[in-house]
Amino acid sequence: MPTANMFAYPRQDAVAGFVVFLVALPLCLGIAIASGAPPVSGLVAGAVGGLVVPWISRSPLSVTGPAAGLTAIVLAETQALGSFELFLTATLVAGVLQAGLGFLRSGRFAALVPSAVIKGMLAAIGITIVWKQLPVAVGAAGLADLATSFNVGAALLTLLSLVILYGWRHTPLAKIAVLSPAMVVVLLTSVLAAVFSGVSGLALAPAQFVDVPIGGATALLDAMPRPDWSGFGIAEMWVAAVTVAVVASIETLLSLQAIDRLDPLRRSSPPDRELIAQGTANAVSGFLGGLPVTAVIVRSGANLAAGGRERMSALVHGVLLVVAVVYAAPLLTKIPLAALAAVLIQVGLNLCKPALFSTQVKLGWTQFAPFALTIAAVLALDLLKGVIVGIIVGIAFVLYQNSRGAIVQERSPSGQLLLRFRRDGTFLSKPAIVEMLEAIPDGERVLVDGTGEYIDHDVKEVLASFLADAPRRSILVTVTGIDLSMAAPGGGH
Repeated sequence: MPTANMFAYPRQDAVAGFVVFLVALPLCLGIAIASGAPPVSGLVAGAVGGLVVPWISRSPLSVTGPAAGLTAIVLAETQALGSFELFLTATLVAGVLQAGLGFLRSGRFAALVPSAVIKGMLAAIGITIVWKQLPVAVGAAGLADLATSFNVGAALLTLLSLVILYGWRHTPLAKIAVLSPAMVVVLLTSVLAAVFSGVSGLALAPAQFVDVPIGGATALLDAMPRPDWSGFGIAEMWVAAVTVAVVASIETLLSLQAIDRLDPLRRSSPPDRELIAQGTANAVSGFLGGLPVTAVIVRSGANLAAGGRERMSALVHGVLLVVAVVYAAPLLTKIPLAALAAVLIQVGLNLCKPALFSTQVKLGWTQFAPFALTIAAVLALDLLKGVIVGIIVGIAFVLYQNSRGAIVQERSPSGQLLLRFRRDGTFLSKPAIVEMLEAIPDGERVLVDGTGEYIDHDVKEVLASFLADAPRRSILVTVTGIDLSMAAPGGGH
C-alpha cells in the first residue's frame, strides 16, 4: 500500500506542483473575472486550496482551486445579494456546511444524483461560461454592444489563443511536461498586447487587462475584500450558502472519483475526509476574500500528467500562487482578458461538447430527458433549482421504468400461461400487474412465478385477489416462489 506521507516524493511533486501552478494561474484569474469577482479573489482561492486542503485531505492527486463550475453561482448569487462581500459570507458558511456534511459521513450520498443530471448540470455550466465570455473575447462590454465596442486586437488575441489551445496536442511542445498551453497563451498574448498598444485599431483599453493590486503583501491585504457579517440576518445569504455547499460538494466528489480512476497506483480517496478538507478551505477562502473552491479535474489531471505522486504537489502549487501574486503583480496586470476568455471558452466547450449530447440521445429518453431538462432548468432558473428539477425528472423516469415490465407473460410448451417476475414486484408495478391479470381470458391455466424476486405486500394482495376471483372465471392458478399467507384478497385494489 503506498505511503500517505505527502513529502514521500519531493522531487516528483515539486516538478508537478510547478506545472499545476502554470495551469492554475490563468484559470484562477479567468474564473474570478468570469464570476464578476475581483481577480485577486481567484488567486486567494487558488492559494488557499493549495495551502489548506493537502493537510486535511487524503486524496494524493486532486488539486483544489476556484472551479469553472461555480462561476454561474458566484455571478448569480452576488447579483442577488447585492454585493460580493455578502457572497463571501455565504462562501464561509458554505464551508462550514460542507465540513458538517463530511463529519456526518454524507459523502457517499452524492452517488444518488443521477448521472444524466450531473452531465446536464455540467453542460449548462459550460454553455453559461461560453456565453458570458464571448463579449470579453472581442473586447465588448456585453453581447448587445458587440457592434459598437468590438475590438479587433482583442478578437485577434482570442483567435490566436484558441488556435494554440486546441492545436497544442498536435505539436512537439505537447511532449514537454513543464509547458502549459494556457500559460504559453498568457505569455504570448501579453507580449502581443504590448505590441498592439502602438498600433491604431488594435490597442486594448486599460479595462481589457487583468487588474490586481500592485505593491506587495501590504497592498494585497488592503485590496482583499472582506465578508459582510450582516449577511447572517439575510435569508438570501443562507440560500446562497446552501447552493454553494451542495454544488461544490457534488463537483468535488465527482472530481475525486475521476482522478482516483486515473491514479496508476489505484488509491482510493475517502470522500467524507475530502468534504471536511474542502469545507475548511471554503471557510478560510471566504474569510480571506476568496472565491469558493472545489477539487478540480483539470488541475488534478495536469498534476497526474506531470508525474505528481502525493499531496505535496498541490501544496507547492499553492505556495507558488502566493509568490506570484505578491511578487509578480506588475506582470499579471499585463495579461489581456481576451487570453483568459479563450482559456475559459475552451473549458466551457469541453463541458458541453457535442459528443456529450449525441451520447445522451443514444442512451434513450430515460437518460436524455433528465439531461436536457436539467440544462434548460439551470439556464432558465439557477444551478441549484435546475439540479433539483433534473433530479425530480430523473426520479420520475426511474419510477416509470420500474412500473413497467416487472412481470412478463409467455406461453409454456404445454399451453400453460406463465407470468414470471423478472425483477422485484413493488407498488410501482401494481397498476401494470392489475392490467395484465384482468386481461387474462377466462378458462386459462396460469402459473405465477416470483422465484428469487422481492414481492412487496401490495403486489401480494393483488395476486391474492386474483386467486380469490379465479374460480368465478374458471381460471386454474398456481403460484410459486411467493408467500401469500399474509395477503388478504381485495386489499390490493
